[in-house]
Amino acid sequence: MYEATFHIRGDVAYEDATAGRDVSIELWCNDHCDLLHVRGDEDDVVASEIEAAVGLKDVISRGEEKVLITEECLRPFTEGNVEEYLERHDCLLLPPLRYESGGKVVRVLTLDPENLTRFYQDVQESFRVTVRSKREVDTVTQDRPLLSLDSLVPDLSARQEEAVVNAWEGGYYAIPRDSTTEALADDMGIDRRTFEEHLRLAENKLIGTLVEELFA
Repeated sequence: MYEATFHIRGDVAYEDATAGRDVSIELWCNDHCDLLHVRGDEDDVVASEIEAAVGLKDVISRGEEKVLITEECLRPFTEGNVEEYLERHDCLLLPPLRYESGGKVVRVLTLDPENLTRFYQDVQESFRVTVRSKREVDTVTQDRPLLSLDSLVPDLSARQEEAVVNAWEGGYYAIPRDSTTEALADDMGIDRRTFEEHLRLAENKLIGTLVEELFA
């Protein structure tokens, strides 16, 4: 199999929303609506522009990240969608589409490298295209998760963070354990019960967030 990554500029709504901004948008199309992951310093402005273009049904915010569900899919409102070129040249799109720097980043997969060449030649007749990478692959790898790893880290107090880091570095979580809560408390200059309280609160927040995000 052969995979190539292209940056294509076609002046559509999601591309325009990232022009001149330190913002990225990832898109999963569901025909009746779009699922978008927006990340960057101006995500509020971008969300407003997307709402004006296709409407917003739901918004989930986490710091400088947003997950948006649109009222309508953008595809019917645009001409020359990349999917038409992919179908024409027997290529597959590896989702998500990623919008950044005023264009969209498209990961394309095919069994015949000539298909990539024909796709590139065809699409550049209508759009501004840059080839970012091209390689032969044995398998398809997942891109990055919908929410970044930072979003899985809960807010810990300074003492809670210090307690759990010291416990890890001190071998408290090793099997068998290389340290005790009493020794770790001494290292922090606090009594054992206070240390254990900080540690329990940190563990509860960390495990609770992971279970909620990954398994709930």
